[in-house]
Amino acid sequence: MMTINSAIIGCGAIHHRHAAAIHALPETTLRAVVDTDPARGRQWASQYGCHGYQDYREMLRDPAIDVVHICTPHYLHKSMIIAALKAGKHVFCEKPIALNTHEAAEIAQAAASARGRLAVCYQNRYNPTSQAMAESLRHSSCGKMLSIKAALTWSRSETYYTASGWRGIFSTEGGSLLINQAIHTLDLIQWLAGGVVRVKGVTDSSWLATAIETEDSAMAMLELANGARGLFYATNCHTTDSPLALEIHCERGTLQLRDNTLWRITDKGREQLASDSVPEDTKSYWGSSHQLAISDFYQAIQHPGTAQYCNVKQACQSLQLVEAIYRSSQLRQWITVSG
Repeated sequence: MMTINSAIIGCGAIHHRHAAAIHALPETTLRAVVDTDPARGRQWASQYGCHGYQDYREMLRDPAIDVVHICTPHYLHKSMIIAALKAGKHVFCEKPIALNTHEAAEIAQAAASARGRLAVCYQNRYNPTSQAMAESLRHSSCGKMLSIKAALTWSRSETYYTASGWRGIFSTEGGSLLINQAIHTLDLIQWLAGGVVRVKGVTDSSWLATAIETEDSAMAMLELANGARGLFYATNCHTTDSPLALEIHCERGTLQLRDNTLWRITDKGREQLASDSVPEDTKSYWGSSHQLAISDFYQAIQHPGTAQYCNVKQACQSLQLVEAIYRSSQLRQWITVSG
């Protein structure tokens, strides 16, 4: 097994999940962290016992670094991904892959000719409940999917946006609710259904309208690739972060996700299929599957062909769906989702 040296760009809150995953992997070392805040960078470099950089481009010149984790604001993803790929590194990036599909196409072009692999973090695919849903649908335990509905009601304060300097602004976040929080739910819908054909949606801002130029709430109807119907609602205007409520109605039963537990409901009764646990040291809405997503990517690096991960093409599908909902809201009509 080859030894892998890793680096993390961006030492904000989410970077802890990446650092913990790296430390838990065999034959893997966190060699460097990068942060534009020199004090914060020194703090975490000292804590992890690794190199600290203020400029990520300087870090990329280190030939010993194999994998780069990107945990920065959305508007920095494209330039950092492309630079890391050109430097011959493997890249694991937090979602979304880019601000929009135009940027994502540039990244895909760079990735096609790169020596390194590129993965995007849609860790909720690895949740036990998500895996159980996919397995049940794969084996048609409830018959053909007829419809899927999802409701995400979370809470984000005005301070969450005003304190960041980049959130709530189209040019730096690419949107808000849809591209940041709800993109995980949209990704699950399209992943479970094999894609989305077209969408009709509405986005708006209400309680957070004075703090952001983007949306705090959205709803959409989706025509799914498997012929089923999708119903989606999300908001950041709740007063707490409620667990995702998701229900898949099939010919011979229903798969129901409530309070992080998945149930199969048929005329024979109600059966628990899986449950998601959340580590005490992390935010509930991050879930516990960063470790699994990152481990899968490293497995693919060390043993090509033995593991799957969310690649650039798959990551673009969720971004295309987000963009289609924004476009539909502007035009008030059905929008075809690019394949």
